[in-house]
Amino acid sequence: MQYGSFPAYRPRRMRDGELARTMIRETGLSADDFIYPLFVKPGTGCRDEIPSMPGVYQVSLDMLMAEVNELLDLGVHYVLLFGIPASKDEVGSSAWDEHGVVQEACRIIRAEAPSMYIICDVCMCEYTSHGHCGKLDEDGYVNNDATLELLSNEAVSMARAGAHMIAPSDMMDGRVGAIRAALDEAGFERIPILSYSTKYASAFYGPFRDAADSSPSFGDRRAYQMDPANAQEGVREAFYDIAEGADMVMVKPALSYLDVLRRVKSETGFPTVAYNVSGEYSMVKAAAAQGWIDEKRVVLELLMSMKRAGADMIITYHAKEAARWLSE
Repeated sequence: MQYGSFPAYRPRRMRDGELARTMIRETGLSADDFIYPLFVKPGTGCRDEIPSMPGVYQVSLDMLMAEVNELLDLGVHYVLLFGIPASKDEVGSSAWDEHGVVQEACRIIRAEAPSMYIICDVCMCEYTSHGHCGKLDEDGYVNNDATLELLSNEAVSMARAGAHMIAPSDMMDGRVGAIRAALDEAGFERIPILSYSTKYASAFYGPFRDAADSSPSFGDRRAYQMDPANAQEGVREAFYDIAEGADMVMVKPALSYLDVLRRVKSETGFPTVAYNVSGEYSMVKAAAAQGWIDEKRVVLELLMSMKRAGADMIITYHAKEAARWLSE
């Protein structure tokens, strides 16, 4: 493609004023792009701020609708539910308890806010006493195939409770296919799957483990989450999950993996979600608290970069404030 040259072509003409810039803006950002993570816990009257994530809370079920209604008022219509269970055991059986905290949260939101779209995270780490994402063998290794049944039980339980979408985040091989089969067999063939297809073993997850009380009691998760050095493998993982029945795929984290996000979107052509994770959020909050950055401009620029790289949706703890800023 040939372009004119200076002085005939002057790109600054279309940068002169907000209305001119808006006319040729290539990427849009709105509250419709955001999915907000919500952490629900047992008890009553609880709205506990997460120390490492200022402005983000664990809430009890009686406080849930205040959060949901605030989001709806801001134009955010998607939530991703995480549960902090009342009890944990070796296999995470609270995950598929029909009266578990996430299941009850689904029922409350369905009844009181039918316009909110509920996505349920499916993993074992919040529910197991050891904090790993599946069932352990005697030597402490996470048994991939034995875990698939547990994840399927959890997914079906959440679908029964009213989840609109299931989002497996565990990184077990074959879990999308297993969950798809279980959902279909239980009569939930209309429930889509958002797969955490391309999820890296990242240092950016630190604050989330405070939020979900999910730190592993030994070792780490590098045996099942991806090596940050691998981009091509990330694309392959997305294709594998699509073949198993995923309806959307994800790249997590977002900010340090924009190159992978672009490749996953371009090469698969599938709806792609970016997870703007806890460490990315907390770094911005910490710098803003020191007065080192303009928080509003930085947040909106970061979210725009994810959209520009190919994200159709963004899971972000900034959703409330970003939606508020975008409406100003």
